[in-house]
Amino acid sequence: MFSLISGRTAGRSRTSAISVAALGTIVALATPAGLAHAATSDTAPVAARSTGASTATTPSTATTTGKAATAGKAATAKAAPAAAPAAWAAGTRAYLVITAPGGTAAVSGSVAAKGGSVFATYDAIGVIVAHSTSASFAASMRTVSGVQQVGATRTSDVPADAYNPALPANPSQSTTTLTESNRWDMTQIKADQAWAVTTGSASVKVGVLDTGVDDQHQDIAPNFNAADSASCAYGKADARAGAWRDVDTHGTHVAGTIAAAKNGKGVIGVAPGVKISSVRIAEPGSTLFFAENTICGFVWAGDHGFKVTNNSYYTDPWQFNCPDNLDQAAIIEGVRRAQEYAEGKGSLQVAAAGNSNYDLANKTTDTASPNDSTPVTRTITNACIDIPTELPGVVTVAAQGNGGAKASYSNFGNGVIDIAAPGGDGSSGVYSTLPGGKYGNLNGTSMASPHVAGVAALIASVNPSFTPAQIRDQLGVQATDRACPSDTRCKGTTTKNGFFGEGAVDALKAVGGSTPPPGKYFENLTDVTVPDNTTVESSLTVSGVTGNAPAALKVGVDIKHTYIGDLKVDLVAPDGSVYTLHNRTGGSADNIVQTYTVNASSEVANGVWKLRVNDNASQDSGKIDAWNLTF
Repeated sequence: MFSLISGRTAGRSRTSAISVAALGTIVALATPAGLAHAATSDTAPVAARSTGASTATTPSTATTTGKAATAGKAATAKAAPAAAPAAWAAGTRAYLVITAPGGTAAVSGSVAAKGGSVFATYDAIGVIVAHSTSASFAASMRTVSGVQQVGATRTSDVPADAYNPALPANPSQSTTTLTESNRWDMTQIKADQAWAVTTGSASVKVGVLDTGVDDQHQDIAPNFNAADSASCAYGKADARAGAWRDVDTHGTHVAGTIAAAKNGKGVIGVAPGVKISSVRIAEPGSTLFFAENTICGFVWAGDHGFKVTNNSYYTDPWQFNCPDNLDQAAIIEGVRRAQEYAEGKGSLQVAAAGNSNYDLANKTTDTASPNDSTPVTRTITNACIDIPTELPGVVTVAAQGNGGAKASYSNFGNGVIDIAAPGGDGSSGVYSTLPGGKYGNLNGTSMASPHVAGVAALIASVNPSFTPAQIRDQLGVQATDRACPSDTRCKGTTTKNGFFGEGAVDALKAVGGSTPPPGKYFENLTDVTVPDNTTVESSLTVSGVTGNAPAALKVGVDIKHTYIGDLKVDLVAPDGSVYTLHNRTGGSADNIVQTYTVNASSEVANGVWKLRVNDNASQDSGKIDAWNLTF
């Protein structure tokens, strides 16, 4: 499974179900099992891909900015040439050696003396990434003066690829005939209304720390920032062109939700005017997100001016890292320092809560760790945390389905969840970009988190001087309160509880906008049969509306018809002007149930409006079930 938050598989992304659409064709791809919390990827219930991903569990409600002790220094990874390994060897494991910030040089010489080699150094936060084949390396390094903590970051060998990383594939691109339309997730958070205030500033950089991003995708390329993109797989920055590309599909989907371009194609992201940078922290093959990769990603984010980062994964291989374990304690400290460093440089981290339907405020067991070897069942307490989602200062995001209820898979926890956002549930997935110019649906907290990251980017766009703490506060204050349902697991109040935190994210209120009064509504519920190779019309008489129709006339369409690629659907204004809503896209998909936005400001509102449906082929037929206009 992924640890991706879109539905994290076993220890990474938080993602759960994937479908891909190329030129209107939907193809089922995969369903990660453990991506729910910030597992390596947070897609609705996705398990870590090969063996599983881990998640951290420490309340992310803290609002301190927490600058790193030496925030003025750049913490860019520096390889130590003298101690660099000559070649990979079987049994090589990775370790974090923790010193005081600025104190790595004093102990780096001891790494080789104790049977290891320095792979990367982050001196500003006091972290060395070391490799060794010696089983006694950690214990030996703990005796060195100046060393505060040492911990193994994995229970499996470092891949040989770490010493000569292959570049990810650059997929061939499919063009699309799909046109942008309002989607349930964007409407639910009022992103479509927030765009009247801002679509985001090109000076705001958002980092996607994930499986990578397809920068060639037609909906991502216009907003992609290659100059600040890299791979942090294995724990050392690789800025070669293309190193940032996707080794899965998760990161590209996340990127599209945040900032797919408003270019008339495919989909629109929450903040379509901001810039996206990819920092690939997933390793190829396993797609796991180990601690050294996350540390590298956060330091890169701080040094490259990212205003926001999205983290739809948990740090593998431990779903929960426990401070009474020497290895896991070092992981907690190393990632905590890196997050603090990034925040001190002005970067807000947003993370998925996970997809295990687990109460993060009442931890008792962990059955998914370690996901890079053989998971075992262990007893844990609330001292054990899902990283990075439970680190202080990180915004922890739970997932909602279409309609606003808690998504069935979403983790929860009073005092842990900060805010909720659309992640999809069941057939109502979040539709976004996939590698190769494709599009598809995914469910997961991995999908919820980028909605919040996108809103945070909009806040930063209208408030360029805001600190991470101020953006974090704005997200909470402007969220729409959601009370607990009749579910005894939900603890707290209407204003703050374990299912929704401070509420559902509201893009419009977050950027200082206000909800316009509802317009007049007209509907026709009379069925009109649509035979093969025939054009039919259904009429609506509009009256009592002053002046012209609005620039954002809402046209609700409910057409039951197999193979919608046969259909052309137009709105016909009272003067005969034609506005095309759907033009033979969608292929073999069934039914058009969608709300379109039409700029009809040149049309007189009152009069007879028509929905015209033209069936251009044989064998498939249907009916206009209903349609409506909202002025």
